[in-house]
Amino acid sequence: MLDQVQFIKENDQDRFAIIPIDEYRFLKELLDNEEKLADYLDYLHLQRVKVQSNKRLSLAEIKHELSLE
Repeated sequence: MLDQVQFIKENDQDRFAIIPIDEYRFLKELLDNEEKLADYLDYLHLQRVKVQSNKRLSLAEIKHELSLE
């Protein structure tokens, strides 16, 4: 997201950003809906965790970790 951003400068400082209309609509809808925003933030967090750890656990290991056995 936001791969195609153009900046408008004023006094050598970025003052405005121009983004594709589809990305604007997606962001507007996301920011207008707390539930969608929370879901999206959860998704981003899960993606970050996934990258950090490739370890897979068996069902028995998960049950043990959660004290379900």
